[in-house]
Amino acid sequence: MNILKKISVVALPVMLLIVAFTNNACHNIKYSFRDISIPDTINIVKVNFIENRATYINPQLSPQLTDKLRQKIVSQTKLKQTNGDNADWEISGTITDYGFSTSGISNQQTSSNRISVGVHIILNDLKAGKTSEYDISRNFDFPASQTLQQAESNLLTEMIRGITDDIFNRLFSNW
Repeated sequence: MNILKKISVVALPVMLLIVAFTNNACHNIKYSFRDISIPDTINIVKVNFIENRATYINPQLSPQLTDKLRQKIVSQTKLKQTNGDNADWEISGTITDYGFSTSGISNQQTSSNRISVGVHIILNDLKAGKTSEYDISRNFDFPASQTLQQAESNLLTEMIRGITDDIFNRLFSNW
């Protein structure tokens, strides 16, 4: 028993010292993630209708993309939306490309096709008096066995979500 007491008396302070050092060291570790970056002075945003000026026009793409971008900004940022002239930021966009191409060939036959979508975004910072422009593009592959209309119908939700995420990330995460 005497040896156990001696070990406890020596081990306890050493263990406390290790715990204190480890606990203190953990406070010095900083974790950071690339979050949404919006200046504190920006509170109100206006998202204008995203126009479709592509050669081929999918009539559902423009209105759904505009609505989804508005919803994402309001739900995932502190910004309030306006349709008036009181915005701190004004976001405009144009669908510049909507095209189709073959993306895969197997046994000398088309095995997959691709829809390419390009959007030009303009962020007008009315408080700072500066404008930033970004081009976003994304491809969506589909089996060659599908018609273009089938592919558009099947891929529309994915296209809207993907392009919206890319626009949002470009505007608010500076990637």
